[in-house]
Amino acid sequence: MPAFEFQALDPAGREQRGVLEADSPRQVRQLLRDRQWLPVSVLEVGERRGTAAQPAMKPPITSTLERLRRGLREPPARISGRDLALVTRQLATLVRAALPLEEALQAVAQQTDRPATQRILTGVRARVMEGDTLATALGGFPRVFPEIYRATVGAGEQSGRLDTVLERLADYTERRDQLQQRVLGALLYPIVLTAMCVVVVAGLLTYVVPQVVAVFESGGNSLPWLTRALLAVSAFLREWGLLLLLLTALGGFAFMRWLRAKAARRRFEGLLLRLPLLGRLLRSLGAARFTRTFSILTGSAVPALEGLRIAGATVGNLPMSEAIETAAERVREGAPIGRSLAASGLFPPLTVHLISSGESSGRLEEMLGRAADAEERELDRLLTALVGLLGPLLIVAMGVLVLLIVFAMLQPIFEMNTLVR
Repeated sequence: MPAFEFQALDPAGREQRGVLEADSPRQVRQLLRDRQWLPVSVLEVGERRGTAAQPAMKPPITSTLERLRRGLREPPARISGRDLALVTRQLATLVRAALPLEEALQAVAQQTDRPATQRILTGVRARVMEGDTLATALGGFPRVFPEIYRATVGAGEQSGRLDTVLERLADYTERRDQLQQRVLGALLYPIVLTAMCVVVVAGLLTYVVPQVVAVFESGGNSLPWLTRALLAVSAFLREWGLLLLLLTALGGFAFMRWLRAKAARRRFEGLLLRLPLLGRLLRSLGAARFTRTFSILTGSAVPALEGLRIAGATVGNLPMSEAIETAAERVREGAPIGRSLAASGLFPPLTVHLISSGESSGRLEEMLGRAADAEERELDRLLTALVGLLGPLLIVAMGVLVLLIVFAMLQPIFEMNTLVR
């Protein structure tokens, strides 16, 4: 029985939303009328929203209804990695307890307090009840369940180890979310510190400096060259600051548009990989993502070539992704995975050696997990070093700028004191 998302108005005129299971949109509208609610729209739950079904009686055009109709055109909500991990673990527990899949999906949907998650799970359950496999049902929501998730679930269904695979997926989703949080947390401090430096220096140059130096200009004395240079910079920022800010924003927008081209993105990300510290950090991040993803796919009995293709798409760096695609072609021709990855020179030697060792010993999944752990530890070390280096450098740079500004403002006072003596 399909599921439908509805929007309606209750007798008090308040907006009501929810999900109902019914045979058709007409039955949903009748159920709403039985509650004395006025149907506004009825949509079958899915990732792609179509045109809303027309109610039998059109309500008057009001601001509330217009807002509801505009809401139908909004993109579907996503769920966070933490919520996805929680839902996956709950589903794994219920499946392990021998609960039928549709009942397990219904129970997880009822336990969540997030409407978007509940709506998605209800839609998945509806497709499962219509005869689809769980992997096929998840395919109706590709923005929520990535390809690795669907491929792993499909392999678990075919092998009869769906509960074990779901547990692996929950662990993988939690690790991926933790990795992203560590990277963002490490980069947050330098970004905030840089923004504060820019704001403080701009405030000094555009507001404080002109008012202080105007006192010395009124006396008719010639100002030192450093003070005059500071005044020139201050005048430029006050006159052209907004235009400079606009040009910077337009430059950033043009740069992002330029990166949409595959050749431009390949060139830029290849340049980043060649930088001393940042390049090593990006290679560790890509290798950690690749090995962790490939490990769970290998452990779920996904074919090696398919696992390489899916894992390569999760790296987040185009040159490394293309290197994995090239390696997959060599593996298809009979070459070992480790040697094929080493040919690009983009993957850390430790990762390549562990993968080669896993192939030789028949413990590829275990060695991929060890490689992922090693690269994540290396990533933590590099992030700590990067933050430890950038923080003092930014503080020193800000201190030098503020010192120059203060010295330029105080230099006329020093010269006046010399003349008085």
